[in-house]
Amino acid sequence: MQRILMLQIPSSQKEVNILTSMRLAQALRIAAKRFEEGAIGEANQIYLDVLEKFPKNKIALLGIKASRDAHTKNVNENRNPAPEQIRSIVSLYSRGKYHQVLAQIDQMIKLFPNSEIIYNILGVTNAALKQVSSAIKSYKRAIEIKPHYAEAYYNMGNALQVKGDLVAAIESYQKAIEIQPDYTGAYSNMGTALQDKGDLDGAIASYRQAIKARPSCAISHNNMGIALNAKGDLEEAIESYQKAIEIQPNYVDAFYNLGMTLKDTKFQKHQPKMQDLILKILEKKTYIRPKDIFPAAIRLLKFDPRIKSVINCYSTDKFDQSLYRSISSLCKVPLFLKLMSVCPISDLDFETILTAIRSKILLSLSEVYATPEILHFQSALALQCFTNEYIYSQTEKENKALALIELSVADIISNGKKPNEAAILCLASYKPLHEFEWSHSLAFPLQIKEVRKRQILEPLEEKSLRSQIPILCEITNSVSHEVRKQYEENPYPRWINLGLYLRPIPISKMIKELNLRLYNHKIITLENPQILIAGCGTGQHAIRTSSRLESSNVLALDLSLSSVAYAKRKTKELGIRNVEYIQGDILDLGKFNRRFDVVESVGVLHHMDDPIKGWKVLTDCLRPGGLMRIGLYSDLARQQIVRIREEIKKLNVGSDEVSMREFRTRVINSDQKYIKSIQSFTDFYSLSELRDLLFHVQEHRYTIPKIEDCISQLGLKFCGFETIEIIEKFKLLNTGFDDLYNLDKWNTYEKENSNTFGGMYQFWCQKL
Repeated sequence: MQRILMLQIPSSQKEVNILTSMRLAQALRIAAKRFEEGAIGEANQIYLDVLEKFPKNKIALLGIKASRDAHTKNVNENRNPAPEQIRSIVSLYSRGKYHQVLAQIDQMIKLFPNSEIIYNILGVTNAALKQVSSAIKSYKRAIEIKPHYAEAYYNMGNALQVKGDLVAAIESYQKAIEIQPDYTGAYSNMGTALQDKGDLDGAIASYRQAIKARPSCAISHNNMGIALNAKGDLEEAIESYQKAIEIQPNYVDAFYNLGMTLKDTKFQKHQPKMQDLILKILEKKTYIRPKDIFPAAIRLLKFDPRIKSVINCYSTDKFDQSLYRSISSLCKVPLFLKLMSVCPISDLDFETILTAIRSKILLSLSEVYATPEILHFQSALALQCFTNEYIYSQTEKENKALALIELSVADIISNGKKPNEAAILCLASYKPLHEFEWSHSLAFPLQIKEVRKRQILEPLEEKSLRSQIPILCEITNSVSHEVRKQYEENPYPRWINLGLYLRPIPISKMIKELNLRLYNHKIITLENPQILIAGCGTGQHAIRTSSRLESSNVLALDLSLSSVAYAKRKTKELGIRNVEYIQGDILDLGKFNRRFDVVESVGVLHHMDDPIKGWKVLTDCLRPGGLMRIGLYSDLARQQIVRIREEIKKLNVGSDEVSMREFRTRVINSDQKYIKSIQSFTDFYSLSELRDLLFHVQEHRYTIPKIEDCISQLGLKFCGFETIEIIEKFKLLNTGFDDLYNLDKWNTYEKENSNTFGGMYQFWCQKL
């Protein structure tokens, strides 16, 4: 899970009266102590807090007068600039005018050489410019001038943490807390430092102190959730994220972390509030992939009494008589309708119900009363069918009824009349609307606005974008040509929402997070990485990578023009500007005179005629010292798929849409365990993913020794695997320092755990 560094909160910007966290007498004692130590501003603020609740308190009134006299004396002694001068500099800083700030500070230090405030601002500015050592030097000077300067200690802790000196950072935060016991930011950031250090209990204790000092600090609640999740306390982690979201309803980090935690949550009861939270996550386009949270959402929904009633109705053969009641029940569960609109419903119970409802509406359309509720459900169903590429089985009876409705709607439109909305949505549940000649000119009602957008306007935009995509050269390889044909028919995969990385990081940080072993360290200092995504499909990989690395430029290439057009549309939709697309074959990249710092090709090489030949071309595109991420099928983990592919070949099942639907029906009705097991794959529930899984025109599989041989042959060095979850399990049994990079040990581990790389080997290597 990605950890978040607490945002810097200057202690001068107090948001909570000090008396909320301590008694009057204690506050007055602290104020007096601060005054004696020379922290005049802090003492004055405490006195002001006291007077806010006790306007006639004599000690506070005398303290205010003494503070003002001392401030006047300090100004006269040329210690600190006037407040308006400070505000001017702070204003420049808040607008990101860091170099102007430095210029002004340079002048002010000449006039106020003993100003702790100026040195603190200088430190913060240097930190913003990533001059960490200079920042720390400035903070130390501020502390020399004013030994009890809490904010300078806090800021220095932040800088030390960035530098990686966690012990010193923790000490600095502790010093800030000694000076200012209610310093929320210091407690929270000390928590992140302790967590980075591996002290989860210490981190959680620190976050609790931060929350005690300031209960409304959403960041502290979120950070505590991360620590609790890492410790395995999932329920309390979820509660922490919920609290963070209650305080800050649009808190991206908390939503993301909640979603990632819910992935692994086993719900045991109906939880309406949790349904609402998951719905909010899904309504955000860039928080998390719907596919990631779908299993948890479906588990939760099956405890919902309204859903259970529909499942029970179907299982007792009363479904045919209860169409409206079933639709009404489903419409009362917004989370289910949302899932229908954003990702394939990869659950056979729900697929069976939706297939039956679709059929019943079609066959009794003349009797369907198009209520707003019915239309709402039909719209969600049409979006689901479009997203899964009409994978649901359909009978000959349905085909005949569908043909009649198509003729009827076309006739109505040709006579200048408005067709029935339920009829349009019925057609949209069996066939994309853009395939009908009348679709582009028809005025659609608001009830089906989203269906029109997905099924007509977006495909039309993709068609327009095709002409804007550069073509590398004509594809000549026969296998590449067949693969291209497959993805032209079914752009892989269709997707609606995508979980982006919360904020870009330098390539050095990515290397550290992934624990990659480097053989050339020059890449760590790289500031503007040039990245190639070889085989980008519909853009998910390219877009996520563009959000992962700071100041990166991404070139994404794919065989399929349809897939690239889809990717380009989604990139435009998300407002991403650092990705460019090109259509072409990896084998022809040698004709493209560009070199890259990072090359990523996941799930692509194993579909080529000669994978090592394609891998060699990618290696040639990589600069010396550059990093390469490769994804390849595991022969061991793929044996179940191999067996089913052999069965498909034996049965002579075609790869056209009708044949694939018929094969799915055979799988669903099969008594053979190994055949039915394919139902557990999410790829089973959309046409393009099913084709990629079982009907691909070309597939190679690998073992770890074979990968090691390829890496050596290409002059590369293995740097480590990508998938964190796999790595953590491996480390439980392989504790040596070098074990992570020992492919012999990984080979032994995979043989003992055959499904380890069920989702592919994903690993990094470096060009020497």
